Amino acid sequence: MAKSNFTSESVTRGHPDKLCDQIADSILDEVLRQDPESHVACEVTCATDQVHIFGEITSSAHVDYESIARQVITEVGYTQPGHGFDAESCRVTVDLHEQSPDIARGVRRVSKNEELDDGAGDQGMMFGFACKQTDFYMPLPIELAHALTKRLELVRRNGELPFLLPDGKSQVTVEYENDVPKRIGAVVLSAQHDKDISTNELRDSILSHVIIATHRFLLTPRAALWRAGLLQIPV
Repeated sequence: MAKSNFTSESVTRGHPDKLCDQIADSILDEVLRQDPESHVACEVTCATDQVHIFGEITSSAHVDYESIARQVITEVGYTQPGHGFDAESCRVTVDLHEQSPDIARGVRRVSKNEELDDGAGDQGMMFGFACKQTDFYMPLPIELAHALTKRLELVRRNGELPFLLPDGKSQVTVEYENDVPKRIGAVVLSAQHDKDISTNELRDSILSHVIIATHRFLLTPRAALWRAGLLQIPV
């Protein structure tokens, strides 16, 4: 009997990686709204009290990049000073220039009837698949990880756990036997929080309001995420 473990993670809207993605996506949306023919390769990074927007954009659009960044940061929930990062006081730097001529030649059509050959030559590697482990055709570990971060985001936004801050991450390990999920091996949940909350109170609150609450929801027929062999999973 072949056994293996597979681990997946998910992050909340306030995780630095996700925050940067949302800022870049919002910039892209605004540029394309003004000029659908724009060429955009925009990157965003962030650190303590600072955001850096950089890359290549060729467009006739006139965009206030800093304003978009601060709006996204506000919507995500970084509005309280004193936590190392907030929408009003963080420094936003913008280093954008037009797309390089070499890349432009690979992606620009002279006319609408012209076919593109090889494009810009950029490369990427990824993997993914659909499966029957869940009703959403996603592997069980990532579906569970997403469910936990969605719940973590919910209890922060609705005030159920008012001491939570925007950043958070979940990690779920599922044990497989012969490629069939059998049990959850580990659950890790990280949550940014106010400094005044004690470790014990934080742990108890996360366990009852997030992990157990998510576990109970997933066991209902409505969600139908669990296969028969998974009902014995402990929390």
